[in-house]
Amino acid sequence: MESKPRVFVVGVGMTKFEKPGRRDDFDYPQMAQEAVVKALEDAKLPIGSVEQACIGYVYGDSTCGQRAIYQLGMNGIPMYNVNNNCATGSTALILAKQLVETGNSHCVLALGFEKMERGSLMSKVLNTFSEMLEVFEKIALVCVIDLIICLLCFVNRYSQFRHEYTLEEIMNSPHVFGPLTKLQCCPTSDGAAAAIIASEQFVIANNLQHKAVEILGIEMSTDLPSTFNERSCIKIVGYDMTKNAAEKLYKKTNTKPIEVDVIELHDCFSANELITYEALGLCSPGTAKDFIDAGQNTYGGRHVINPSGGLISKGHPLGATGIAQCAELCWQLRGEAGNRQVPNAKLALQHNIGLGGAVVVALYRLYRPRPTTSSSISKTLLSSGPNPDIFKASVLFKALKGAMEEDSDNLIERVRGIYCFKVKNGPNGAEGMWIINAKTGKGSVEFNGKDKPDVTFIMNDEDVVDLISGKMNPQKAFFQGKIKIQGNMGLAIKLTELQKKASKRIEELRSKL
Repeated sequence: MESKPRVFVVGVGMTKFEKPGRRDDFDYPQMAQEAVVKALEDAKLPIGSVEQACIGYVYGDSTCGQRAIYQLGMNGIPMYNVNNNCATGSTALILAKQLVETGNSHCVLALGFEKMERGSLMSKVLNTFSEMLEVFEKIALVCVIDLIICLLCFVNRYSQFRHEYTLEEIMNSPHVFGPLTKLQCCPTSDGAAAAIIASEQFVIANNLQHKAVEILGIEMSTDLPSTFNERSCIKIVGYDMTKNAAEKLYKKTNTKPIEVDVIELHDCFSANELITYEALGLCSPGTAKDFIDAGQNTYGGRHVINPSGGLISKGHPLGATGIAQCAELCWQLRGEAGNRQVPNAKLALQHNIGLGGAVVVALYRLYRPRPTTSSSISKTLLSSGPNPDIFKASVLFKALKGAMEEDSDNLIERVRGIYCFKVKNGPNGAEGMWIINAKTGKGSVEFNGKDKPDVTFIMNDEDVVDLISGKMNPQKAFFQGKIKIQGNMGLAIKLTELQKKASKRIEELRSKL
């Protein structure tokens, strides 16, 4: 079976998160433009590379996404506006991933922004959130709030707050309810963040492997019956949603919580961070206090959680938060996080939640080349191996063999290497493989050969005919997903150049077969 297509983040950018109204020149079109330009510059790509866009925001008109991106030009691409409360940014991200993963596009923009009002959300959406606010009041009574705030990051230049607070300052700040104080609640914020999402083919074609971060897995969960049936304050603020999404993610990616090095966690309130440690499986139920007391949630511990400062320090422009988390984790995995860098960060976890409800949990790691060997490819073939003559492509490979033997212009010198063509969708779904060894002499063409290839082409039987005969444009076919390439992209490009020069000769030989 074919492995699932891999999807990568190749560029990220964000604005500094600001107190609402602090800047006069900071409406959402301006902040969105700044974030997108930074993401494109990070990827070293023009805006014309973007084929579709997913834009997230909570407050605004129906097509604010178009208004924001039109700042960069109007090129007619599809745009999708999404709203999933505080999980809006990561919802745009998961939709962008799906567009790439399904082959609809090779490069998609995920953008999130928010232009908010000063003060709490209560003044704007009292009727919508009144019941949820009551829940936060209750949970503040049962959570050990003062144990989880001591280490807020103050070195992130994008953070709304950059002051290192003491425990005393946090506990003595104005009370919201009971022990829950103002500095244990995230602020309202203005800001934007953007990420460029790309296919593996796009990454290789644009030489972005050195900075590409793979979305190893991403899962969304909405509310379960237990959210409301069990009448639990902890459940109603998303514990079971988070646990459900996290467990699915770990299973699908074959990972364990202990393997995660760095985490961006949705700490909208200090109480939420406490219960989320347990929901994500970072510690067993009822042991979050011990986990924190042992320093396992910060530098030098088992995981570093919220090196960006989290929502409480960095700020929380609702639509931007999920993508800002993605940006921070990309910087951490690339080793670009400066004085907040987590040493040797290899695996990163994102958690973004919106009440109402939706939670997105994702895992990220740096780009790794796929292992490509003839033995691994052969596993996908029928055990007995089909007769090569049943494939339409067979006659072309015979013609290619003849062309190599009669190579009077010595073209083979330009393409020294070992090439594999994995041919799919032959008669009755048959699959076959040809190894072209052009490393020495006149080379050879062998069906189901054993030589280890430098580069592998995967395509349908009928498309091989059009490619080798010159009827198909290789570059166009690549970006349409008709050709998948694994391995040495430089050799792949050389082979397509040779195909253009030798296609006439190949067609002559084919006509004689």
